[in-house]
Amino acid sequence: MQQLYIAMEKFGPSGSGWNEYIEWSGLTQLTEVVTLDGILCPFALPQIKDHYWPHIVCEDNMLNFFVDLDFLLSELPDTGNLNILGVIRGPTVDVRSLGWDEFAFMGYDLLDKDVGTSALSNCGGFADVFANAELSSVGLIDDFHRAVNIRNLLHEMYPEEHHADCDLWAIFRRQSSSGASR
Repeated sequence: MQQLYIAMEKFGPSGSGWNEYIEWSGLTQLTEVVTLDGILCPFALPQIKDHYWPHIVCEDNMLNFFVDLDFLLSELPDTGNLNILGVIRGPTVDVRSLGWDEFAFMGYDLLDKDVGTSALSNCGGFADVFANAELSSVGLIDDFHRAVNIRNLLHEMYPEEHHADCDLWAIFRRQSSSGASR
């Protein structure tokens, strides 16, 4: 399982549009959103620079994912208002207890094949597949087996829905160390 890194803008109660998002989504339990959904949490480095190529995943829809954490951090002038995420695409086992230095497990997300939209937090819900109450306070599923089940049911019940054709992602967040702004 390849460990990748990405920097995303934070989205929470102090962010623009938060109240409207909560009203639209019905996800009243959220304290913030932690996701790879670039609409809710835009990429911190949206423009790919030539010198990024040796340090990123050179695959469709994956150009914002870095294979080198130190390089990613060196490109960010300040990480104070960013989520630095460590992610694993398509884990086949529960990775919650993976020992990943400086990173804490946040949960599992389901992203469409374009790695653009979260089926959990940005599709208006799929009430016949999962209840809003199943999402954690950051909009993720805590249980690996339930996340796999939701992914399978979405694909089965909504075969024509683009956002229901999902990949499972394990999301970890870098824990800020004292005095570190990068």
